[in-house]
Amino acid sequence: MKAIRLHGPQTLRLDDILKPSPASGQVLIRVEAVGICGSDLHYYRDARIGDTLATEPLVLGHEFAGVIAELGPGVTGLEVGQRVAVDPALPCGHCEFCEAGHPNLCPDVLFCGTPPTDGALQEYIAWPARLVFPLPDSIDAAQGAVLETMGVALHAVNLAKIRLADRVAVLGVGPIGLFIVKLARLAGAVEVFATDLRPARLAVARRMGATAVVDAREQDAVAAIRGLVGRRGVDVAFEAAGALETPQQAADLVKPGGKVVIVGINPEDRIPLKHTAARRKGITIKLCRRMKHVYPRAIDLVRYGMVDVGAVISHRFSLEEAPRAFADLLAERPDMVKAVVEM
Repeated sequence: MKAIRLHGPQTLRLDDILKPSPASGQVLIRVEAVGICGSDLHYYRDARIGDTLATEPLVLGHEFAGVIAELGPGVTGLEVGQRVAVDPALPCGHCEFCEAGHPNLCPDVLFCGTPPTDGALQEYIAWPARLVFPLPDSIDAAQGAVLETMGVALHAVNLAKIRLADRVAVLGVGPIGLFIVKLARLAGAVEVFATDLRPARLAVARRMGATAVVDAREQDAVAAIRGLVGRRGVDVAFEAAGALETPQQAADLVKPGGKVVIVGINPEDRIPLKHTAARRKGITIKLCRRMKHVYPRAIDLVRYGMVDVGAVISHRFSLEEAPRAFADLLAERPDMVKAVVEM
């Protein structure tokens, strides 16, 4: 079967590899759609994230949906031919953190598309049945793939504990930031301020419910939002850009006693922050580690028309075109918001 594999920094190749068979408790999924995530781009650019290295050819892609092609031994409750979305995390299930309800913090977790576990940019993948979620007919494969993106945003909003009538800033509105904008409004925020460097993303942010947007190429993001919300600041600020300057902007924007949620992955593997400014405000800082237990809710948010999950998808590519999709995203093509590879 065909697979796109990373062979080194910015080197993707279309390879022939063996088709997997489902083991006990697994299903074989014919992959239909794979979203390209910011973490995929980190691996594509550097063949690493932090101290996790891709030293062997690696299939990228962890946002995916497809059709069940085969049931492994012992699988019940699923059927061949069902369309499904897939949770890409493989926690151990029995450590202290898994048993406490935090599988996203499992120290032994394996993750689809992260060394040493191959991802979904291949025609078929075997995956545990317990991590597979049937999709209603109203959600197509590309939308099903992007549910993982929305799941991270849903977890971030859960961490923030937004209250009715809160004011929120979202610094960086890539796909996850865009979903944070929408979910913050659904959670009760009366105003959501969005910043980014790309007009295409800011336009989608408005459609997702942002009450004001700031083009950070042309304006000082903190000054612009302060001019709208006043000296008090916002109740919650989400850092979703993964840039060096945005954690400090988030701390500068929140009110005394406010909350900052760090979602972005910084390419230099650090969070620059002035201690005094954060300490004197007594702010709470939380870091978002992937997601947990969100797929059923994410599916329902789309099923019942509360979130248009397809609104973030701007470009679609075939499997053979995946290397071009990665190159265009890395080059920060201005009209691209979310790219999906369709099989």
